[in-house]
Amino acid sequence: MADWRGRMVLVTGAGGFIGSHLTEALVRAGASVRAFLHYNSRGDMALLSQVAPDVLSQVDVVFGDLRDSDHVRRVSSGVDCIFHLGALIGIPYSFVGPRDVVQTNVLGTLNVLEAARANDVARVVQTSTSEVYGSAERVPMDETHPLKAQSPYAASKIAADQLALSFHRTYGLPVTVVRPFNTFGPRQSARAVIPTIVSQALTSEIVTLGSTRPTRDLTFVRDTAAGFLAVAAYPEAAGEVFNLGTGEEISVGRLVELVAELLGRRLRVQEEERRKRPNASEVERLVADTRKCRERCGWRAQVPLRDGLQETIAWIRDNLVRYRTSEYAV
Repeated sequence: MADWRGRMVLVTGAGGFIGSHLTEALVRAGASVRAFLHYNSRGDMALLSQVAPDVLSQVDVVFGDLRDSDHVRRVSSGVDCIFHLGALIGIPYSFVGPRDVVQTNVLGTLNVLEAARANDVARVVQTSTSEVYGSAERVPMDETHPLKAQSPYAASKIAADQLALSFHRTYGLPVTVVRPFNTFGPRQSARAVIPTIVSQALTSEIVTLGSTRPTRDLTFVRDTAAGFLAVAAYPEAAGEVFNLGTGEEISVGRLVELVAELLGRRLRVQEEERRKRPNASEVERLVADTRKCRERCGWRAQVPLRDGLQETIAWIRDNLVRYRTSEYAV
């Protein structure tokens, strides 16, 4: 692992699922972390509040809005590296609020890039998503796989990624794009498939889902956070794109069976139309080719799916009050 001691790091979206775990990993690696969270009048730190108190006490928490270019420039001053995770990530929400998604994800990224350039930041890590690939045209999916937006969210992330890479080509900004496949683990909301399954399975024998056909490449969140650190530490990462995944796929239906097995109970799936994406928007298959990150950055996923699921189930069981199992989270 690279030595992060004495380095000032900015994490946008630090209150999110991956962002909170990445913030924790950076502090434990010795970095000085400034956490940028979306402003709210309650001072709510979202999932960052779930970080261990001894870690959180070392984090400089700053509130604001990624769409405010002046504020983004101020909070970026004096940092060595920016991990840009701040985004609106709800795919169903992007169907009904595409303008909001584009303004946050694209304009917000532009503001981060301009701030990094103005403040001579040594490394910017732009967070992408496997959704930019659309349904697999070939497997495993490497970084040269065609980009195909099947939702406004995916389109916004393609735009943000390309904007980031254009700043490298045009201005020499040291930007790297990290493309996680489906990350899961403790703290994740019911917007994602695993917490949706697990939270329902803990309270009922019926699990209500959308389509159970699609396959996903599921990576435990601590592995994903370690991938971010490995890519950021790779000296020749500027201008490159790196997938983070396991190289293995599992269908949503099989995932339900695995959760049932781990819980020692029978589950019945009930498909619900409102949970399904529009036909042409559904990404049917995602499976990562991670050779590039493994060979260049020395990273590979370490946590087996079953082990990660067991830890996730335990966390959700202990925090079930956070989940409204009868509602559909968008």
